[in-house]
Parts: sequence; C-alpha cells; structure tokens
Amino acid sequence: MATWLITGCSTGLGRALAQAVLAHGHNAVVTARDVTTVEDITADHPDKALALPLDVTDRAQITSAVEQAKARFGGIDVLVNNAGYGYRAAVEEADDADIRQLFDTNVFGTVDMIKAVLPDMRAQRSGSIVNISSIGARIKAAGSGYYSATKAAVEGLSGSLHKELQPLGINVTVVEPGAFRTDFAGRSLTQSAKPIEDYAETAGKRRKENDTMHGTQPGDPAKAAAAILAVAESPNPPALLVLGKDAFGAFTAVAEYERAELEGWRNLSLSTDI
Repeated sequence: MATWLITGCSTGLGRALAQAVLAHGHNAVVTARDVTTVEDITADHPDKALALPLDVTDRAQITSAVEQAKARFGGIDVLVNNAGYGYRAAVEEADDADIRQLFDTNVFGTVDMIKAVLPDMRAQRSGSIVNISSIGARIKAAGSGYYSATKAAVEGLSGSLHKELQPLGINVTVVEPGAFRTDFAGRSLTQSAKPIEDYAETAGKRRKENDTMHGTQPGDPAKAAAAILAVAESPNPPALLVLGKDAFGAFTAVAEYERAELEGWRNLSLSTDI
C-alpha cells in the first residue's frame, strides 16, 4: 500500500485516478482548488482518503497539503502533478497576464510540488513522481503555442529530473495523453480575448467556438488512470508514457517527420565544425 498525492482531482483524469488509487487499496490525498468538488470521492474511504484544498500557484497551500499528508499517512510515496489547464491563442494574440498565469500553474506549480516532496523522498530513497504532460508538447498545433510550451517545459524538466533521481531510488515518469473524454476542451480550456483575423485559418480554427472535439474525445479517463497506476506499481517504469491511439499515432508521425528533416539537412548540419 502506497500513499498518493494527486493534484487537480475535481474532474477528468485527476478524478478518475483518485478513484482508481483508492479502489486498489492505496491511500490518496485528493486535492482541488475547491475541496468540496472532491469530498464525494473521499467520503467512502474515511481511513484511506484525505481531501484537501490545493491551488498549486499558492506555495503556502502546497506546504500545508504536504504536511497534512505526512501527518495523516506518514509520508508521500507517489506524487502526481495533474493540475493544469489549456489555453488557445495565436502567439501574437495572447495576453501577457494569461501567459504568466498559465506558466505559473502548468510549470511552476509542478516545480513547487516536486520541490515540496523531494526532501522526504530522498531521505527514504524511494518514491515516484508522475508529471502529466500532453501530446501537444510533441505536435505543437497552431493556436496552442503557449500550452505546448508549458508541457514541453514539464517534459524537459522531467527528463533531467529522471537522471538526477534514478540513482537515489526515485522514479520520474512524464505522461503524454492524447484527447480524453474530460472537461479539458470545455470548462478547463481558456483562450485569448481578442482574436486577430489574419490567424482565422490557423490558430482560429482551434478556438472554442470552432472546436467540435469536446464530448467526442476517444480516450477513456478510467483506462488512463489504470495505465498510470500500472506504471507507478511497475518495478521498471518508463521515463515517458504515451496514452491513447491518437497520441501514439501522432508521436510516431512527428518522429518520422523529424527524422526525415534531420537527414534532409544532414550536410549543412555537419558542415559547421572547426
């Protein structure tokens, strides 16, 4: 039995994961900005679940959540950084305050959560950190530049962190989901207030008013939760896990395109050494 701390559990993948973790007999610290949205998850597991308010942009709340988790369960074995949201805008359209809030949540919130649990994980020489990214970090769709940038930052951070922590007995896995049947493309998706007409045929097609994906995504959050649980319980977990047929296909296509482009410019690339 392990103790999990999961951020962003009010809906979607975070909610499904919290339910799966508890169903498998683990302890779960189930968090959301509005704690009332997760109390129904924990109500049936009074001995194994703890519902806490947590805004990952609030360092005092992070410290409090980690301390309460330790007081209740003795420590945190698995941290899942799931809290985050989407943002769509052409790069030129985006509002500065929107961009900073996005990075504060998706990137720096993840960093602060990691730094809050690592001292104890290092001391016990064990633990797992699961960072939820997106296939968007790979495909970099028009209109998702800033969101893709936050997830690419999380992936870069996770890759280095994996190398730093693996010798200490701590695993880091970054997860790239495709489109799952969650609120991500609905309530959880924000966008620039003032679109620019010149981007109507690129970034504009991904604006909420033009997006028909919400409610039709192919991925099942419960199956994604089961996959993440399997990774965390594996003796040899991957550094990167891609979830969904759409994500797997997109990842493969991007890798093949990048390989072809690399080879196409090989001679110029190799011409710059002294």
